[in-house]
Amino acid sequence: MADATPSPTAPIGKKPMSNLTQRILYGVLGAVVLLFCIWYSAWTFAVFFGLVQMRMLWEFYRMMRKAGYKPAALLGGGISLMLFGAIYLVADAHHYTASHINTEAVETIEQFRARFQAFRIGKIAQNVLLSLAILLPTILILREMYSWPRENKLAPFANVGVALLGLLYVSLPMSLLNVLAFSDNGYDYRRIFGLLLLVWCSDIGAYAAGKTFGKHKLALKISPGKTWEGAAGGFLLTLVMGWALVFLLPEMPLTTRLVAAAIVAVFGPLGDLAESMLKRSVDVKDSGRIMPGHGGLLDRFDAFLFVVPVLVVVQLLFG
Repeated sequence: MADATPSPTAPIGKKPMSNLTQRILYGVLGAVVLLFCIWYSAWTFAVFFGLVQMRMLWEFYRMMRKAGYKPAALLGGGISLMLFGAIYLVADAHHYTASHINTEAVETIEQFRARFQAFRIGKIAQNVLLSLAILLPTILILREMYSWPRENKLAPFANVGVALLGLLYVSLPMSLLNVLAFSDNGYDYRRIFGLLLLVWCSDIGAYAAGKTFGKHKLALKISPGKTWEGAAGGFLLTLVMGWALVFLLPEMPLTTRLVAAAIVAVFGPLGDLAESMLKRSVDVKDSGRIMPGHGGLLDRFDAFLFVVPVLVVVQLLFG
């Protein structure tokens, strides 16, 4: 009779989770944390996305190091937090001014003090932003002068360029989320929820249509899996969601919702393609490994890097 006792080399215990199970589990947990931080308050929104954009910048710098560059990662991370915080304070202060202009009610002394304090903080934040823009190249070059020639002595100004590119490509767009998050009535979590729904519908529609009908490659050398049929499916589903946002944002006109949906449907996939090109250029599969089965945060929010700046420009130009 054969011995039923398992051999010492036989696997004991539970089988490891499959990649699909990991993706679902961590995807749900990540979505819960994301939605809670957006919904709970303006401060939880700011802290969450401030840390997210700093991590995304670190992933970008890590990939650039793989390509042979040595950008000032710690300095860049600190500057990115200052950038995000300054834009948050400016957006917060703007809503106090706008809400006062748009109302005829007589404000109390406490309301006046709060508005005046917000105005002062916003003014300081604006000065910080202007100072950063003026001094940033000088600060980064001084850092290279300090470390040269101990680190990458052949390309100090290339390091400066890569550090600046990371701040412009990653940190600035994510910081501009603050502009979208605030309306004249203050912080409005529904606006960010709406943006997330549009981006998710763009991804889901593109995946479903591409799997079902995809034949014609969209950008073969950058992302072989993407097709024109998938892009069309993503565009249509995003427009449908733009119409359906009336249930989330009933005060927002249909034209505004459809324009926002069209911007997401066009520039979201372009942001995805740009990050795919970046990863292929340095021969990496994922930007990071912060979430098992999902890669890095730069992989998760790559669409935002193109979508958010365009939405902000349209909002500034047309209101």
